[in-house]
Amino acid sequence: QVQLVESGGGFMQAGDSLRLSCVVSGRRIDQSAMAWFRQTPGKERAFVASIGRNSRVTAYADSVKGRFTISRDDGKKTVFLQMNSLKPEDTAVYYCAVDSHTILFRAPETDREYDYWGQGTQVTVSS
Repeated sequence: QVQLVESGGGFMQAGDSLRLSCVVSGRRIDQSAMAWFRQTPGKERAFVASIGRNSRVTAYADSVKGRFTISRDDGKKTVFLQMNSLKPEDTAVYYCAVDSHTILFRAPETDREYDYWGQGTQVTVSS
């Protein structure tokens, strides 16, 4: 059984930094793209960042470019999201995901390409 467990969320002030982690169990991740998405009440889940095999390719939503960094440690089966210069609009539940059918070194940006998901971790940023 594949499980993804996110951690690191919390209540922050604007301008703070936060690091999210997502640990995967039940499968290897070294051949898979990984991603972070986020969702706020009443809105669809939105792409945040993704990372391909061997970290060759990364992709970011425009709203987080230059502030967030995605990384991975395949030996620990963990993906990270370093979030700097947090803004109130970053408030959301953050989900990590695994694309178990990754082609080459792609880092997909659409949620339909990811087939395993975590339960989410809440990040709240106050102004």
